[in-house]
Formats: sequence, structure tokens, C-alpha cells
Amino acid sequence: MNDGKRTPWIVGVSGASGTPYAAAVLRGLLAAGESVDLVVSRASRLTLLDETGISFRDAHWREDLAAWLARGADGKPDTFDADLADVRYWPAGDLGAGPSSGSYPAKGMLVVPASTAAVAGVALGLSKDLLQRVASVTLKERRPLVVAVRETPLNGQTLKHMVALDEAGAVVLPASPAFYAGATHIQDLVDFVAGRVLDAAKVPHRLYRRWEGELGAALRSD
Repeated sequence: MNDGKRTPWIVGVSGASGTPYAAAVLRGLLAAGESVDLVVSRASRLTLLDETGISFRDAHWREDLAAWLARGADGKPDTFDADLADVRYWPAGDLGAGPSSGSYPAKGMLVVPASTAAVAGVALGLSKDLLQRVASVTLKERRPLVVAVRETPLNGQTLKHMVALDEAGAVVLPASPAFYAGATHIQDLVDFVAGRVLDAAKVPHRLYRRWEGELGAALRSD
């Protein structure tokens, strides 16, 4: 568990579809030796149950998180290993949690996936739950905030909220996988988005093949 010796990244998971993106980001952070504080919104638990069959429970969060992170994007269990020793969990309804204060040390926050409701709440400073409160704190403390929006199409109001987040200093990162990296599996597409989130946070990883200016390189190396 995070014992205060290392400053964590805070990962917020909202109710948008895309729980494999969150799992890949969490695995990437832990593989890079980062500490993580995790906030899972109430709405995201319904999405997680629908997409994976996993019930995320406050009292059994470590067991449920282990099952979630072990699962591949194709739904196969026991695909990945992840050490959860450096993860600390905060219930979404706990507005008195450590990360709700700017005095709590944190490197920044990654919201992945980010629903349009979460985008609106953060842009408007609503702080209706811990996820939104921590995002607001991240902005006011001038720490990195990456918001991985997962929705399509986008209406005008959401676009305005995204512009507001950009103007406030956040990185607005649509969950849009690319194909130049030579993806051959759904996990490759998920890892590309997760890798771009980690790029925005300046966390090293090897989740996808980077563009090097040579056409067809990914195809020739497969």
C-alpha cells in the first residue's frame, strides 16, 4: 500500500464505457514503479459489471481490482499480472478523503475513461463526488490532469466543456486508438490509448510501437 514515501498518481474511473482502458493505464503506472491512488465512481461500477462481470466492492476492493487488472481486453481472465502493493483505494463518496485536499501530495490525476457527465462536472467545478473533487483540486493546484473522454458523437455542450478543461490546463485526450502501430488484437488498440494517456503524464511505458517516420514499418516487423 502507498505508505506516503512516494507521491502517487490519482486515477479516477468514471461511468463511461471503456473499463479496459482504465485497467491498462493502471497496469502501466504500476509497471513503471508508480504509486496509485484509485477512485472508482458509483456509475463506473455498473459499467465494470456490464463489461467484465466483476462487482467492485469497497470492502473487497483489492480482490476485485486484482481480478479486473488480470483480465484482457478480450475478456480472458488471468491474462496479466499486477502487483497492487502500491495502490490505495478511496471510496467515491468519501469527500473527506486525502486527495480531496490540495495539501495531499499527488503527481496529478488521470481520469480514464471520462464520461461526458464527468467532463461537465469537472469543467463546471461541481465536485459532486470524490472523482470530480479531486479533478478540481488537481486543476487549482496546477498539477497535470489528463481526461480521456470516451463518447461519440459529441454534442456542442460537451465540446464547450472540453474547451473549458483545455483552457484550465487539462489535457483532453479522446479515447481514439490508432492503427499505424500495427495492431493485430483488441488489446493493442486499448494499449495505444492507455499509452497516450501515460505519454501525457510523462510516465515511461512500452505499450505501443511509436511512429518513427518510416511507412509500413509496423507491417514489415510483424
